[in-house]
Amino acid sequence: MSSTLDARRRAMHHKRKRTNVIALALSLSAMAFGVFWLIWILFETIYLGIGGLSWATFSQMTPPPQGEGGGLANALFGSVIMVSLATAIGTPVGILAGVYLAEYGQKTWLGSAVRFINDILLSAPSIVVGLFVYAIVVIRFKSFSGWAGVCALAILVVPVVIRTTENMLSLVPNALREAAYALGTPKWKVILSITLKAAQAGVITGVLLALARVSGETAPLLFTALNNQFWSTDLTRPMANLPKTIYDFAMNPDQNRQQLAWAGVFLITVGVLLLNILARVLFKNKH
Repeated sequence: MSSTLDARRRAMHHKRKRTNVIALALSLSAMAFGVFWLIWILFETIYLGIGGLSWATFSQMTPPPQGEGGGLANALFGSVIMVSLATAIGTPVGILAGVYLAEYGQKTWLGSAVRFINDILLSAPSIVVGLFVYAIVVIRFKSFSGWAGVCALAILVVPVVIRTTENMLSLVPNALREAAYALGTPKWKVILSITLKAAQAGVITGVLLALARVSGETAPLLFTALNNQFWSTDLTRPMANLPKTIYDFAMNPDQNRQQLAWAGVFLITVGVLLLNILARVLFKNKH
């Protein structure tokens, strides 16, 4: 009897070991597949992007349709302005909504409704957001504008910040809240001084993820900010931006414009990478 049980245990052990080996092999294969394409994309971006960088890239305007030379100064400026304003507008809204969902609305119908709508927005194609802003802003004011682009990008920022803020606050141990309540601390102060402070690194990472997402969005800007060949600080008029410029120049047969497109891709990639590295360096000891 005991020998039969031992045989069964050995058989089960070998079966589990084979299953573990197969699962591990599939996991490593999937990881290698993803890393391979990521490294290839990064290599092509760096190899082709650096070739298009020069002082003119940062100091000259985008070239006219029949012109030579040129740079990306106006497109870089427009992207920085619109992405910064969109982040500044969408971040407070996203953090406040995330705080409500994590601290007040866990079991309320309103919290469930907001969470459901946020999930839809999070997975909605960005072109849909662009068309929405086009319908309510561009058509109403009869002009493409930087502000319309800011509105579209801000809408994309909000759901990412909401999701990460709610998740990070949910990870804060309830013991911290209960200890503060036991000392008579009001709930708003507990949220502001304890839970948000404890989840600070995660919340900021969420903001950076949202910033990374909107930095390269092209579809919403096609219907809102459009583009501008010249330097412009007027947000009520069409404004140059890097994603739209990359889209236009990458489709152009002119070699100079293709180099500028790769230079723009390189700048966006490096900018997002540096932001993520900076966040990890600044907050690595604050988890």
